[in-house]
Amino acid sequence: MKVLLINGSPHENGCTYTALSEVLKSLNNEGIDGEIVHIGKLQQGCIGCGFCKKNGRCAFGDEDGLNLLLEKSESADGFVIGSPVHFASASGMVTSFMDRFFMAAKNTAYKPGAAIVSCRRGGASAALDQLNKYFTIRNMPVVSSNYWNMVHGGKPEDVLKDEEGMQTMRILGKNMAWLLKCIQLGKENGVPFPTHEPGITTNFIR
Repeated sequence: MKVLLINGSPHENGCTYTALSEVLKSLNNEGIDGEIVHIGKLQQGCIGCGFCKKNGRCAFGDEDGLNLLLEKSESADGFVIGSPVHFASASGMVTSFMDRFFMAAKNTAYKPGAAIVSCRRGGASAALDQLNKYFTIRNMPVVSSNYWNMVHGGKPEDVLKDEEGMQTMRILGKNMAWLLKCIQLGKENGVPFPTHEPGITTNFIR
């Protein structure tokens, strides 16, 4: 089993990476593989062209790596999305990624997802709530920890001093591993996923 961890910070080895690394270490200790991918070159936002609905890939091609991530997601069993907090929300980079990824990805249902955020002081809860909404619209179990999935610090060394935050990351990794193992046991013992219903789209104009 493998978890794909997305670093949505402009800093490849900064505070968000430090938190994700602690989650990955915990996953590895539980026998789960993982890979941290930095999306530092992803800058283009979704333009709503509909190309991905037909092709399962983004119309922008391979210029910024999103299609490579879509390929990686096909073999991933779970996801952890990490972002710094910018103005009490996720970074523009990770928001752009989530918009495009979840429009194009066809294989995320029933795969556990978790979001983590890193901030110096405030705004973490709002950013975390923003990211979790992507999972809940795609039939994905949301993985929690013993506190909200956040770390605090202005530099990586500060994050390492956030003992409660680092513990939250470790427990998140353990909880993700436990849920993945439960899902695998269900598959092996013939427990089916919920019956799929075709989507019903409505609006408020009659």
